Amino acid sequence: MNRRQAIQVAALGTFAAAVARSSSMGLEAKKTSGLGHRPQRITTKDGVDLFVQDWGSGQPIVFLSAWAFNSNVWGSHMAAFTEHGYRCVAPDRRGHGRSDVPNHGYDADTLADDVAAVIEQKDLRDVVLVAHSMGSIEAVRYCARHGMDRIARLVLAAPTTPFLTQTADNPDAIPSGAIESQYAAIAGDYPKWIADNEEPFFMSDTVPETRNWIKSMMLSVPLPVALACRRAIAAADTRVDLQKIVKPVLILHGDKDASAPLPLTGAKTAKLIANSRLIVYPGAPHAIILTHRERLLADMLAFIE
Repeated sequence: MNRRQAIQVAALGTFAAAVARSSSMGLEAKKTSGLGHRPQRITTKDGVDLFVQDWGSGQPIVFLSAWAFNSNVWGSHMAAFTEHGYRCVAPDRRGHGRSDVPNHGYDADTLADDVAAVIEQKDLRDVVLVAHSMGSIEAVRYCARHGMDRIARLVLAAPTTPFLTQTADNPDAIPSGAIESQYAAIAGDYPKWIADNEEPFFMSDTVPETRNWIKSMMLSVPLPVALACRRAIAAADTRVDLQKIVKPVLILHGDKDASAPLPLTGAKTAKLIANSRLIVYPGAPHAIILTHRERLLADMLAFIE
């Protein structure tokens, strides 16, 4: 064997040892994390395939996203909670991200049933249900339709509950004309509407990369889906649903939220839930889960533990 062959053999031996160590470490990590094989897709009762992120082990936390957001928005939150020993599950809503895009099922009841499909098919129990913005409607309607046997606690960040549309018995809400005007603006020029509403959605120091990431995420949602979900938000009356919630609830809301103004949403929601706590973040906008991530994580962790 010449010198070159000897070097090649030695290199192959080192590589093989590294692969063996890596395989051993991978098996050990799988044992300790409890990951095993978890399917990334579940099927709803009407045959829609939903993509579901599922990381870590321990008590499950299920994350529900805002209007036109997908589960990737929860990436850093899931990373933080898996480090604290929690299992983090985040679905892409139908019509969003990597889930199927059916032409039906964007009403509050069906979306809540989709949440139930995720929780039941993954057999999750003692769940901490965390919802941002539109996700709060799905979370609250899920609790009303399916009960709270599998739910331990509920966290609502910048919720759009209880009911955004002005009616005779909901006089201090948004007039239907204003809602229709916004709907028409989105339908007419979705990218322009996003650009026009960007500034109050974030903080002044929110970096361009974060802003562009969220705008790209929103624009990836087909316009008919975005419009249908917008209709669902305006139509969802969760006032009765909220009164059925019997588990502890934490509500986190900014007093500079232009998308879901605190007096119309978070404050009303807190009054309708018997066992709830409202924490107001001074100066926080609707994108509170991103702009105030560290405080949000600390408050959530204290509430969960």
